[in-house]
Amino acid sequence: MSARQKVGQANKKAGPSSPSVEVPKDRVDGLQAQKSGVMAEWDYKVALLVITTIAFITRFWGISHPNEVVFDEVHFGKFASYYLQRTYFFDVHPPFGKLLFALMGWFVGYDGHFHFDNIGDSYITNNVPYVAFRAMPALLGALTVPTVFLIMWESGYTLPAAIVASGLVLFDNAHIGQTRLILLDATLVFAMSVSVLCYVRFYKLRHEPFGRKWWKWLLLTGVALSCVISTKYVGVFTFLTIGSAVALDLWGLLDINRKGGALGLPEFGKHFAARVFGLIMVPFFFYLFWFQVHFAILYRSGPGDDFMSPEFQETLSDNIMTANSVGIDYYDAITMRHKETKTYLHSHPDRYPLRYEDGRVSSQGQQVTGYPFNDTNNHWQILPAQPFPEDDLLGHRVKNGDLVRFRHLVTDTYLLTHDVASPYYPTNQEFTTVPLEEADGNRFNDTLFELRIEGAKGKADFKSMSGHFKLIHFPTKVAMWTHTSPLPDWAYKQAEINGNKNVQQSSNVWYVDEIPSISADSERLKQEPRKIKHVPFLKKYFELQRAIFFHNNALTSSHPYASQPIQWPFLLRGVSFWTQNDTRQQIYFLGNPIGWWIASSLLAVFAGIVGADQLSQRRGVDSLDERTRSRFYNSTGFFFLCWAAHYLPFYLMGRQLFLHHYLPAHLASALVTGALLEFVFNLDPVALEENVDSQMSNKGDRGKKGGGPGTKRVVPAKERMGGNSMLALWGAAGVVMTLVIGGWWFFLPLTYGKPGLSVEEVVRRKWLGYDLHFAK
Repeated sequence: MSARQKVGQANKKAGPSSPSVEVPKDRVDGLQAQKSGVMAEWDYKVALLVITTIAFITRFWGISHPNEVVFDEVHFGKFASYYLQRTYFFDVHPPFGKLLFALMGWFVGYDGHFHFDNIGDSYITNNVPYVAFRAMPALLGALTVPTVFLIMWESGYTLPAAIVASGLVLFDNAHIGQTRLILLDATLVFAMSVSVLCYVRFYKLRHEPFGRKWWKWLLLTGVALSCVISTKYVGVFTFLTIGSAVALDLWGLLDINRKGGALGLPEFGKHFAARVFGLIMVPFFFYLFWFQVHFAILYRSGPGDDFMSPEFQETLSDNIMTANSVGIDYYDAITMRHKETKTYLHSHPDRYPLRYEDGRVSSQGQQVTGYPFNDTNNHWQILPAQPFPEDDLLGHRVKNGDLVRFRHLVTDTYLLTHDVASPYYPTNQEFTTVPLEEADGNRFNDTLFELRIEGAKGKADFKSMSGHFKLIHFPTKVAMWTHTSPLPDWAYKQAEINGNKNVQQSSNVWYVDEIPSISADSERLKQEPRKIKHVPFLKKYFELQRAIFFHNNALTSSHPYASQPIQWPFLLRGVSFWTQNDTRQQIYFLGNPIGWWIASSLLAVFAGIVGADQLSQRRGVDSLDERTRSRFYNSTGFFFLCWAAHYLPFYLMGRQLFLHHYLPAHLASALVTGALLEFVFNLDPVALEENVDSQMSNKGDRGKKGGGPGTKRVVPAKERMGGNSMLALWGAAGVVMTLVIGGWWFFLPLTYGKPGLSVEEVVRRKWLGYDLHFAK
């Protein structure tokens, strides 16, 4: 009979309501001795110190190489420069991680003069303190490793289990590579690991609710969660992890038969409200705070202006759009430009073909297209629906909501749309032009368009540059729209213009780029000194959020190094970050294959054990004792939930995905690996619910550490193991870490970018056909 079976039988004899673990008499003396000296757990502290030291060495060694812009440093280095120059920019990520880079630049006195325009640009030549920038993610990446160790330690796992879990992150080439460059993932992964650690500390205090420490760790969990979501929006997966655990915890508190006694509904309400405040309201407050900082710093006009509304742009100083804005009068000749694609509304004498390739028939009318360059065929005269008297033609300002017509000046035809399918979209309407006799005759209504200025109130003036508008066809209520797919050769590969039935779509917006007919000495060109407009914070925040989510969802184009979620656990491909032909050096973003395969295998083992346990219970076979099962499901299961929450949602995404998106999930898989290793080799695990001693003391002991009647004390792993031998566990941990360190060392040249490798050395590292450079 195995030791685990003996433990199981002992538990069954004791019954499910047995309040404590029965300790053999020959182990009592050892446990008492441990409480005085060994409880200090000096071996954990030594291991933590060693692991932290190695983490700093592996993250900071050779961090100045290469002294060139690498991969996405072109983005996040540029954003730091924009912050330091107070220049408004747009990015699809929240501001917290980028603000950290700007803070580091400010610390070292950098003025933001370099804009990281191209991969391979020299930092030395341009006098950029790039080592300081890279030191920020390297610091956070190094601190992530001891955080993983602390998660295992605080969760009550043995030292070998904690070493394996942290070692898989410590000696992982992907975690090292991503934390040595000016990238956001080090901040994301560190904040995610701190969130898990703080929640574990909070959960351990569940028997002492509403105490000072209980509130401290609850609020720290909320602050850590805010840092995750304020770095990248995939941080919502960490909220999903903690939120799921909290929901299960609250469900347990509702149980009238819970071990600690039933809670009244008012008491449960306090628990619920405290968690809502600490884990939802506090993170959201800090999340908003970083956007407030973002807006406060970026008060100058910059490359991000075009992503925002004219009203938003008026809050920026030196904004070209508002500075050059001119009121538009009827009979002005104007050029109209699409806000997103920057193509001009264009027409030329060529006709639509009678039949398209799919057999549909066109009107054979004059082509109306989108043209990327300025040209006289882009000139349109804006006319009123009803002409003004001959002696009063000029000086009438175009207003929001007016019905207008457009005359194409070069061909002397009038713009219209009608119920004929467009070339590419059978559900959208064709745009064309007709001569004056038709436009003023039976086609008059088809030439009428309503001018809707974005964000305008009442009869606001229509202005160039700042007057972003939608052109709505009056009879059919479709909006003028274009897209990026070029038309065939018969339209000279120009863009299609059609009538979009989805009027609310944000890509229907246009603006007037120029007024060619206005004279250089016109009074309208004289600008009064402009005052910076104030817009409430929440209005700016919601506008930016809409723009961020829209452009995040639009990241669907292909990329040569993009990958799919199914490839990540098996490490089927990496990403080329940087190459140098002369020295044959390269940085190839790739995890430690051995470490990843071990972790992924044990994830499958965990799922298999859960399935087998559930099946055996259905058949009346109790393969695990209750204490073992409780710890396996509650602790290791929490780590598995963390992995699943950070991995499975990517299957629902249609945007570009890369290997670095798996890093938070990989960290969670390392926790599962360490926990499962202990489960396999530990003969007498104790469930988290049972991992406490009741310490009864007299009234005078209240307030002392561990004192007070009914106070719960967490039992360290060493005390729980008692006299059990951990040789097998240490042996397994040694084998795993030897393999992991070997894999880390073998792929080191690809992580650090040096030394350069010969053809044979590169080929030897193409384990799964990795697309490495210099393999020939």
